[in-house]
Amino acid sequence: MTSITFDPLLAWPVIAGLGALAIVFVILAAWRRLAGWWLRLIGLAALVLAVANPALREEEADPLSDIVIAVVDESASQRIATRPDQTEAALQSLESQVAARGNTELRVIRVGDGEGDEGTRLMTALAEALAEEPQGRIAGAVLVTDGRIHDADIAAPVPAPMNVLLTGEEGDWDRRLIVRNAPAFAILGEEVQLTIRVEDQGAGPGDTFVPLSIAVDGGAPMQFQVPVGEDMELPITLPHGGMNVLQFATPVAEGELTDRNNEAVVQINGVRDRLRVLLVSGEPYPGERTWRNLLKSDASVDLVHFTILRPPEKQDGVPVDELSLIAFPTRELFVEKIDEFDLIIFDRYSRRGILPTLYLENIANYVRGGGAVLVAAGPEFASAESIYRSPLATILPAMPTAEVSETGFLPRLTDLGERHPVTEGLTDYAATPPDEEGNPGWGRWFRQVQLELLPETEVLMSGDGDAPLLVLDRVGEGRVALLGSDQSWLWDRGYEGGGPQLELLRRLAHWMMKEPELEEEALWVEPQGQTMRIVRRTLSEEVPDVTVTAPDGTETVLSLDQVSPGRWERVWEAPEIGLYRLTDGIEEAVIALGPAAPREFEQTIASGEVLGPLAEATNGGVTELSDGMPRLRDVRPGRVAVGNGWIGLTPREASLTSGLNVTPILPAWAWLILAAALILAAWIREGRR
Repeated sequence: MTSITFDPLLAWPVIAGLGALAIVFVILAAWRRLAGWWLRLIGLAALVLAVANPALREEEADPLSDIVIAVVDESASQRIATRPDQTEAALQSLESQVAARGNTELRVIRVGDGEGDEGTRLMTALAEALAEEPQGRIAGAVLVTDGRIHDADIAAPVPAPMNVLLTGEEGDWDRRLIVRNAPAFAILGEEVQLTIRVEDQGAGPGDTFVPLSIAVDGGAPMQFQVPVGEDMELPITLPHGGMNVLQFATPVAEGELTDRNNEAVVQINGVRDRLRVLLVSGEPYPGERTWRNLLKSDASVDLVHFTILRPPEKQDGVPVDELSLIAFPTRELFVEKIDEFDLIIFDRYSRRGILPTLYLENIANYVRGGGAVLVAAGPEFASAESIYRSPLATILPAMPTAEVSETGFLPRLTDLGERHPVTEGLTDYAATPPDEEGNPGWGRWFRQVQLELLPETEVLMSGDGDAPLLVLDRVGEGRVALLGSDQSWLWDRGYEGGGPQLELLRRLAHWMMKEPELEEEALWVEPQGQTMRIVRRTLSEEVPDVTVTAPDGTETVLSLDQVSPGRWERVWEAPEIGLYRLTDGIEEAVIALGPAAPREFEQTIASGEVLGPLAEATNGGVTELSDGMPRLRDVRPGRVAVGNGWIGLTPREASLTSGLNVTPILPAWAWLILAAALILAAWIREGRR
């Protein structure tokens, strides 16, 4: 390309001043009717041009190809039904048509699922692609998507037509289960309200009611019929403390796009408003005050203490009407309101005619029905007045042998106790770590009741001569613990360094109240973002592999590593958010990373309502791929770039300068000769005249 350029010898204002002065001279010559005024004009113009120094500029340019940007949506909502095939076919057709045009390049940008639950960031990807390319070469942009994007507010200034190729079919429909509100925690025994809704999107079948199943902690689902398109209040009472996993699901209907939004998982932490404990004490001894102080120090514990301050056999001559003791409401506690207690503790209690046999039978029935009893045994447990010689014998895990050892011993964890959640890692709470021989760093006890174990009981701690010290058992729906010594108070007093009495009591109480985190056999997941820590607790020496079922149905088999006795773990990076199911063939768990139905599946019906206005602003539009792949056509800038069966691109004809030559039109001496000749000719003509 050739053009004229200037390289002035003087500043442009000076040249302009010289030009103006020359024009004044020419006008003056013309006014005086000089015959050579026009020669003077040409001559002065030559002088001005000489100062401006005109030159011929010759550029050597190489043509550049046009660029078409194709942004392909590969998010989760684009992987359902026929959309993957539609997307791939559209991309192949686009590639072949661009290749056939010549002098045109195609840039393909693939957009997957964003981090977390941020949805499809299609416009962000387009803006980043545009920033990397020269704007003068962009001939157009083509978006292959279902239109369900979540960053429409991102500005992506496209200097050419933008067209949307919309996937999906005209008759698509989908059913979605929504949990509108769910508390993070709830108090046990009190109802919480969940609002759920089942709605159909697109060309649904028009069902009025649909089945809904509700499962708690992976148990057997309960079936209900719920209306479609209406909010429904669902009262829930949590069955236990700790994390409660509620799973809601509707069956997949025929023709439905996806089942990814047919389920929802709600995780509610169950907390006890108040822990009601009944402490039944025998005759006073140093440990009685310790038990009371431990229980009263916890603000969440309502303690009722039943103790014998005056045995019936005591005869000191004091008239009954002058006694200041208040009669204890034994009938109210052990008959009428016994089921209101979460835990009953017998601390060195013996049969002394205070509690009738009927009351003790009620306590045994209370355990079978789901209650919990802890017995801290002293010498009286081995005597003829032992509570074992009562209806409580049917629920206790061991029987006394009538022998009591009163030599110092160090409580130890058994092999089972090393793995059991009640005593696992209990040595970590000692004042000092275990010594080289494995002796725990806590103080000794000096009394132990010898016990004879009953079948199928669990011994967690042993004492003098490896005799059973702490024994657990399940009776019916309830649980029982027997501590074969009344010397645990020495730990609380700090004797020989003390010991973890408070932690042991806390774990015992929570185990007997069936807290999930203290179950012997359990499988659960601790999520953090898209990373899950899989935890398996067992009393066995080994565990089977865990099968993880992802939201899209794919299965991954994971082996677990033992991190401590009875505890096996594995940290796994999940490929996507959504609902995961885990099982090892024995235990099962359900976990939701992010929402069970991610943002991608809130709206699954393909639509151009979001991208349509953005495309029209660039003279493009939305074309449904169900009608066929459109052909490419050239359009001039500013013209409509979409029509029936075609979309438009704007050729840019950009080029890259590879060489530049600048040649003066005339050398300086030639300009001087030309100007002088013209002025001389004007003078001669005027002189002849």
